[in-house]
Amino acid sequence: MKTKLFYVVMGLALGLNPLKAQQTPAYLDDTQPIEVRIKDALSRMTLEEKVKLCTAQSKFSSHGVPRLGIPEIWMSDGPHGVREEILWDSWGNAEWTNDSCTAFPALTCLAATWNPQMSAIYGKAVGEEARYRRKDILLGPGVNIYRTPLNGRNFEYMGEDPFLSSTMVVPYIKGVQSNGVATCVKHYALNNQEAWRGHIDVELSDRALNEIYLPAFKAAIVEGGSWSIMGSYNKVRGEHACHNDLLLNKILKGEWKFDGCVVTDWGGAHDTKEAALNGLDIEMGSYTNGLSSGKNFAYDNYYLASDYLKGIKDGTYPLSGLEDKATRILRLIFRTAMNSKRPWGSFTTEAHYDVARTVAEEGIVLLKNEAYKKKGTILPLDGNKYRTILVVGENATRRLTEGGGSSVLKVKKEVSPLTGLQTKFGDKIKYTLGYASGSAAYDSENEATYNTDSLHAEAVKQAADADLIVFVGGLNKNHFQDSEGADRKSMALPFGQSELINDLLKVNKNIVVVLLSGNAVEMPWVKNIPSILQAWYLGSESGNAIANVLTGEVNPSGKLPFSFPVKLADNAAHSFGTISYPGDSIKEIYKEDILVGYRWHDTKKIPALFPFGHGLSYTQFKYGKAATDKNNLSGAEEITVSVPVKNIGSVKGKEVIQLYVGEEKCSVLRPLKELKSFQKIELAPGEEQTVSFKIGVGALKFYSETAHDWVSEPGRFKLYIGSSSTDIRSTVSFILN
Repeated sequence: MKTKLFYVVMGLALGLNPLKAQQTPAYLDDTQPIEVRIKDALSRMTLEEKVKLCTAQSKFSSHGVPRLGIPEIWMSDGPHGVREEILWDSWGNAEWTNDSCTAFPALTCLAATWNPQMSAIYGKAVGEEARYRRKDILLGPGVNIYRTPLNGRNFEYMGEDPFLSSTMVVPYIKGVQSNGVATCVKHYALNNQEAWRGHIDVELSDRALNEIYLPAFKAAIVEGGSWSIMGSYNKVRGEHACHNDLLLNKILKGEWKFDGCVVTDWGGAHDTKEAALNGLDIEMGSYTNGLSSGKNFAYDNYYLASDYLKGIKDGTYPLSGLEDKATRILRLIFRTAMNSKRPWGSFTTEAHYDVARTVAEEGIVLLKNEAYKKKGTILPLDGNKYRTILVVGENATRRLTEGGGSSVLKVKKEVSPLTGLQTKFGDKIKYTLGYASGSAAYDSENEATYNTDSLHAEAVKQAADADLIVFVGGLNKNHFQDSEGADRKSMALPFGQSELINDLLKVNKNIVVVLLSGNAVEMPWVKNIPSILQAWYLGSESGNAIANVLTGEVNPSGKLPFSFPVKLADNAAHSFGTISYPGDSIKEIYKEDILVGYRWHDTKKIPALFPFGHGLSYTQFKYGKAATDKNNLSGAEEITVSVPVKNIGSVKGKEVIQLYVGEEKCSVLRPLKELKSFQKIELAPGEEQTVSFKIGVGALKFYSETAHDWVSEPGRFKLYIGSSSTDIRSTVSFILN
């Protein structure tokens, strides 16, 4: 009797017929299939309620249907952690005391692991934190292609290669969504710079679009099953990406059969008609505090709000479009906020710190490690060899989880590189700032501005008396560095770091350089530095991970997910004048076409400083001769190529075996070679393993602009197996019939 009474009361509360309320409404019953629940909910909703679903109600939430008990959708910036709470209608901090998260490594570091297992544990952990904080959407991951080392948001993405990005993004998505939290893959598409990002109109070939810039998004949707996707700010072929017929209607929802929600980047919508017709589902924005600022464009005045409702009522816009939007939004709500089976999540646990540290350790790249004075390599560091180790550089102590735009994090713990080294070496560690930037250029303790010349001179003075120098520099999250909203102004290290390194070398050549950045930097001193580590932005466990790799407790195994050019002019995007980057402020043409990153360096024979896929180890790996199981390939067949790999060093280590494919002759321009597979293996000293790859015809195709489809041409192909895109250890050829 109580159960029946409960549903009668509930039905009355929700405006339902009490005579039919003795059973749970289908939309509230999550034992029912989602599509049944959607149909039932739609049948009960008013036109106004359906339109309401399509817009924001606060800075980070969109409308639900309160009358029916359907909750709003809550979002959080990502993808490296869950952003602190902010106020309802402004960007001010809410000043909660329980929203200090775990900071996971930046996605450049995750990509540098070349290990899909790392993506899986990363995604699961950050998804648990989002779920604990009651978020329905985590705004990430980002898979825009690294086209230029000046892009301020490269640190949020997964590098220059579409195959690597595609492989690494899928486990991340599945890990996050296993918590009942949606990923929102971003920024779709061609958000490859911050300069004029709100209006720059990108022109490129269909080949470049399909071969380079779309594959990772497609993998995220088709293989990863992402429940939402974020449109980018820029235009693509004349239409803003957030309501773009080609990208959203034809490709995303047409070819890829995407059944989730398209969400604007904040303020990314510009026109009601395009938003109504060209595939947008949820419009988010930054215009109003709801009271004073932005009153003329408060939430009810968004493009998909009152104007859209009026257009639906007067027949300007089809009702079927609204039904589709509402269907997708309800599907997202039922997958997340109204999914009673999703786990509770967890927050800032030791397990999450372990994940952050493990990913960081596996993503750190040993760029260079040559013998110093013929006495062997400096790395791994042996503390018994040194009385004093001088750590120099602002990044040794700077909090690099702060700044950077929307990826900013308020963290419970962030171990600095200096602290990590002090934990290992105790009072052998001495520290001097050496250089300062931004807020760090102000000495708050003494209420004075640092004299940068004095910092420089003091570092050089102390370096002369040190046994070893560990220089910790790179970039930070300041404007015009690795930060949303602006691109870098040059590839040079800022704040006089290169000049400082050169002066340190004059008094002490026993130097290890540790670079923290999400972008390639110029290294005019590279020939004189024996050991260089690329350590990215590593999050909460940064210092511990760096110290573990420097000391050899962890053998480095990261590989570069993008090329480090010698100079900016060697990068493809910068080889065709300003119309190719950053454009003329209105339009930009991708003149390098498909030759992005190592494809450019290889094909044009322009050596990189450090090539794509490069990364050293404290051990050595010997590759044997590659062999295939057949010399000819046709139809649906696959060819298997195998290569033995042996650890011939003295310590256990991990190696990434990379397989590239190149076609010797083709009717169109093709890169010399392209990454088509890779495996990361671990070998003990003396251990050997045979690594096998399967290659089918699909991996040999290019996108034909005449056929408007993927095609292959008969001919001879070469398989390159190596430790990087240039360190090729074995090749073998076969014929495609």
